[in-house]
Amino acid sequence: MIDAAGLRVMKAINDEGSFTGAALALGYSQPAISQMVRRLEQRTGTVLVERVGRNVRLTEAGQVLARHAVAVLSALDAAEEEVAAIAGLRSGRVRLMAFPSSSATLVPRALALVKERFPDVTVTFTEAEPPESLAALRAGECDLAVAFAYEGTDLGRGEEDLDMFVTQQLLDDEVRLAVPTSHRLAKQKVARLADLAEENWIAGCPRCRGHLLQLCARAGFSPNVGFETEDYVAVQGLVAEGLGVALIPDLILRTAHHTDVVTLPIEPASRRQIHVVTTPDLKRVPAVQATIDALVEAAKTPPRVLVSP
Repeated sequence: MIDAAGLRVMKAINDEGSFTGAALALGYSQPAISQMVRRLEQRTGTVLVERVGRNVRLTEAGQVLARHAVAVLSALDAAEEEVAAIAGLRSGRVRLMAFPSSSATLVPRALALVKERFPDVTVTFTEAEPPESLAALRAGECDLAVAFAYEGTDLGRGEEDLDMFVTQQLLDDEVRLAVPTSHRLAKQKVARLADLAEENWIAGCPRCRGHLLQLCARAGFSPNVGFETEDYVAVQGLVAEGLGVALIPDLILRTAHHTDVVTLPIEPASRRQIHVVTTPDLKRVPAVQATIDALVEAAKTPPRVLVSP
């Protein structure tokens, strides 16, 4: 096997014309150079250096190695520089997936922090709900996934093997009831789910719909779901027009609230936990850890939740 050290020796001998010159150029002793040449000749099965008086010259096979050494060593040096840049956060790429309601709140702030602190690190972003993002992380199609789970359920909900992941909780996200300003409960401080059995409901993503069904079942009724959309702006538009009521997480209300919609705490209270998920090996990559740190900091930004007076 021809290694990088052997190639460096062959190039140095070609450049300097002697073992002594090669030893000085590389910082080795002359016996070490001789030993490395003998070992390389054993590995290649041919003579690489011809001694001519006090000098040496490369045989045809030696010249082949010296010629290829230039390109190979240049490529290795470039690779070492790129790896050093990644390790030193002078470079690097992170592929992030996050669910929609975080893409308007947590993600922009975190991306801004990474850009400010490490301008040469690139974070690409794709929007995806937790089942898809966790599957992508498992398949090696992303490096980080921002996902959520409602109280009483695990992050994977049986859809993914979580043993291969490491998770870090970012925040607890309270879920509120959204009703039109004209609704009979609009002026209450807290809304009891049991009082909403006859309402028309607007449901969100499959995971959110499951949460709605679970909460309503505990309150003693099965909700009449008339509309389904994962777009919370559309949800609030439907609520504002009196077409139904809905559950909306605080994270959404940090950035979007309809003037004709009132949001109320619910009884019993409900929250979802938001996590950033990766693998143990990826967590050791400096750019990935820097992005996790930025997400943690972004999650600590005080929420500007708009609720009913």
